[in-house]
Amino acid sequence: MTPEFVTEMIQRTIEVAILLAAPVLLASLAIGLVVSLFQAVTQINEATLTFLPKILAAGLALAFFLPWMVSLLTGFASRILINLPEYIG
Repeated sequence: MTPEFVTEMIQRTIEVAILLAAPVLLASLAIGLVVSLFQAVTQINEATLTFLPKILAAGLALAFFLPWMVSLLTGFASRILINLPEYIG
């Protein structure tokens, strides 16, 4: 294995990890921003108010994007496993 190959594999792995985490993180970020704006407008300073909407948004994003996430992860894993003899040799 060359250093370029290892660097490329690490880059692909990080890209897949970012793509897998992005839907849930972005949904939580958006809901957190909306709840924070609501808290600022109404002057309700309750720290626990943000938890339930964020958990619900993360769950909905996960339920909506789960098929895509699974196909992305299985495609990545299958490419690695199919080309494993090539990587070793």
